[in-house]
Formats: sequence, C-alpha cells, structure tokens
Amino acid sequence: MTLTLPRPSSLINGIKLEAVGQCLLFKFNDELQNRMETLLERKKADQLNPEEALELESIGELDRIFTHINALLMA
Repeated sequence: MTLTLPRPSSLINGIKLEAVGQCLLFKFNDELQNRMETLLERKKADQLNPEEALELESIGELDRIFTHINALLMA
C-alpha cells in the first residue's frame, strides 16, 4: 500500500482571516487547529499511524506557508 501526502490546498477550507491590529492574518479555524493539536499529541505519544503522519505533515506545510505570508503582511 502506497500512502501519498495530502495536498495542503485540500485543507484550505480550514483557513480563516483574522484581524490583528491593522492587518488581516491567515489563521487555522478551530477545527483545523484542534486537529493539528490532536495529531501533535499523538505524535508525542508515538501513536501516529502512517496516514495521520502524512496529514500532520500537510497541516505543518500549510502552517509554514501561512506563517511566512503573515510575516510578510506584518512587515
């Protein structure tokens, strides 16, 4: 069985814009934030299955992308 990394764009519905000061920043909605935290907890406990590891990798990639974009917006 071959597992493939879900595309970060498949998670785009989990993104919202939030006003921070005078900027609108990209943030995870509550559902995606909770999912990421759950997966991180499972990873710390060494309980992630291969599909969850790939899901966490995709969420992490999306988090890195939006962290970079938000930094550019704040600069």
